[in-house]
Amino acid sequence: MKGWIDSLIGGSPWMLAVVHGVILLLFILNTVLLMVYLERKVAGFIQSRLGPMRTGPYGILQTVADAIKLLIKEDVIPTKSDRFLMVIAPFFVFIPTLVIFSVMPFSEGWIASDFSLALLFIIGASTISIMGILMAGWGTNNKYSLLGGLRSAAQLISYEIPVVLAALCIVFYVGSLSTVDIVHAQSGSWRFLGFLPLPKWHIFSLPLFFAALIYFIGQLAETNRTPFDLPEAESELVSGFNTEYSGMRFAFFFLAEFGNTFFAAALAVVLFFGGWDGLQGIWGALWFLAKAFLLVLVMMWVRWTLPRVRIDQMLNFAWKLLVPAGILAVVWTFAVVVYKSGGQG
Repeated sequence: MKGWIDSLIGGSPWMLAVVHGVILLLFILNTVLLMVYLERKVAGFIQSRLGPMRTGPYGILQTVADAIKLLIKEDVIPTKSDRFLMVIAPFFVFIPTLVIFSVMPFSEGWIASDFSLALLFIIGASTISIMGILMAGWGTNNKYSLLGGLRSAAQLISYEIPVVLAALCIVFYVGSLSTVDIVHAQSGSWRFLGFLPLPKWHIFSLPLFFAALIYFIGQLAETNRTPFDLPEAESELVSGFNTEYSGMRFAFFFLAEFGNTFFAAALAVVLFFGGWDGLQGIWGALWFLAKAFLLVLVMMWVRWTLPRVRIDQMLNFAWKLLVPAGILAVVWTFAVVVYKSGGQG
């Protein structure tokens, strides 16, 4: 993909960056539209409801209608709010989502920017959204929004640690921070019990399976999915940090949330499920997306099945159970790597 884009624009690095940015933005927007529709249908199926049915065949145009409504809805900014913070906060939440997609390898050569520290870049860029959420909570001059922003920041910081520890297990195991190298490390197959062929996905390694479980739970909290959707607990906070937002500024928060949900699933495919599995071009990208959307469906299944926990339960679970489990996974993985290397290094 990168080759024909280079030939199309003449190799200009600035134009190349613009084209990649536009492609990624269109991909995120269309993915979010699809995910919102799927979310409603999955919720309806699990809870014995129909979901959207009337706008378009099987309700497929309902999400498009909602997007148009948000585009034309009045943008209201409260009189006593901090206008500057209210205006820029949605961008601080959404732009990191767009940026981290630039290092996501969809297939061999299908990556906007491949460099050796890609995983570290993802971890660093994804934390910027915390500032945007705090800006939104503080800038609206609403005590419920402020409480929602503080609660969201506490949640994101708490669960970012076990997610990073789970990713660190992969770094130790592969010996690289490059997302492409991590996928290549999972190429080939091995025989379980000497006769059952299995792909060399990291999920089939016992310490990394433990790390994958920690990663999945942590990302449920990072993306505000139930049972960890405390920043938007309507029964307590109206709608959390985004209570005073309307129109497209309101939509930016949900674009980021659903975009991050897909990215969390796609990163799990890279880290634990073999990426594109050696397939080339469009076929590799389709296989990658199929696995990512399957994980998204699992996240939706969890959301519409489990009840919401309390804020103290959520934070206790992170610091008293998940963080120690992440440290244990790192030590376990490091011991396995040292053992396989013959005790050297």
